[in-house]
Amino acid sequence: MADTHLKHNATGYADALVCEAEGLTCLASALEEAGVVGIGVPKVYRVDETELEITAIRASRGSDQAREVLGEGLACLHRLSQSGYGWSRGNYIGLSPQPNRWCDSWGEFFVRDRLGFQVSRVRDASQRARFRKVLDEHGNRLMEWLDTHCGHPSLLHGDLWNGNVLFDAQGPWLIDPAVYCGDREADIAMTEMFGWLGRPFYEAYDRRYPRTPVYERKREVYNLYHYLNHYNLFGGGYLGGCQAGMAAIESIGRGG
Repeated sequence: MADTHLKHNATGYADALVCEAEGLTCLASALEEAGVVGIGVPKVYRVDETELEITAIRASRGSDQAREVLGEGLACLHRLSQSGYGWSRGNYIGLSPQPNRWCDSWGEFFVRDRLGFQVSRVRDASQRARFRKVLDEHGNRLMEWLDTHCGHPSLLHGDLWNGNVLFDAQGPWLIDPAVYCGDREADIAMTEMFGWLGRPFYEAYDRRYPRTPVYERKREVYNLYHYLNHYNLFGGGYLGGCQAGMAAIESIGRGG
């Protein structure tokens, strides 16, 4: 057996590692279905409520070629159309629960089950009321706008910041997913939230599956989900990102 890494459950949720294992398995199967080679996903050897044993990765600096492989492979994964938006069970985004269901409308799912859920968890009552007011006033328009600019459901990694992309001598690896089906540009948006994955990645992705003309506007909306999650977990350092995302929603709601 290959070298393995033993991950312990420090989340406080009994099924967190089981959900992570399911996400890894789904990602690996979808990449295979899409004909993608060169992107690794850790193999799950065993999992229970306390431990997850997976492939060990000896991480190194990613080359430009490896980033191109990642960009092209992720585009191929995203081109593979799924049957609906959402997922069959709740899972986790970092240290937070991520409720899921199946939905025919991407806009409805994202506004209600992603943004609405995180807003409901905001502890500051006045801030929660301000965020809720934005969704109440502009949510329907945002749903329509998102549906208009989403071609089909794609399997998403769901937590694709650069810390969840590793490189070794063989190429790129995807770790720690929070999988569900949604607009592919939600994955790409998060790669720009805490730094980025390098020009070769984005150029390779766009050659295979170009981003839409409204990607930059969508990026502010999609990363709002993650800013809200970080605000709820870690506090006020992420409030500015939340406010910027809410302002983007207001602009879309007003037809701007």
